[in-house]
Amino acid sequence: MSDMNKINEESLENVVGGAKRVVDTGDDRNAAIRVAPGLNMEQTASLKNGTVVNATGNFKSVDGRNWAEIDFPVHGWIKASIIGYERY
Repeated sequence: MSDMNKINEESLENVVGGAKRVVDTGDDRNAAIRVAPGLNMEQTASLKNGTVVNATGNFKSVDGRNWAEIDFPVHGWIKASIIGYERY
């Protein structure tokens, strides 16, 4: 485990609720985090593959895609499949 992932995991220990998930775009691209679900929503951040996130359990289908809300390490919406949710 890299030092960055270790720090990320340790920080996540203080988050109450949700589920730990790992960002995996399937290639070397970063994952876009958006202010709300949908491709036309403003991108507020991007996360590298391997980043551990906390999924809140809130999901929405928009633009023919499934989206999951995360609240750590940033708050926003990510395509659900990028953090391992094929169905919810």
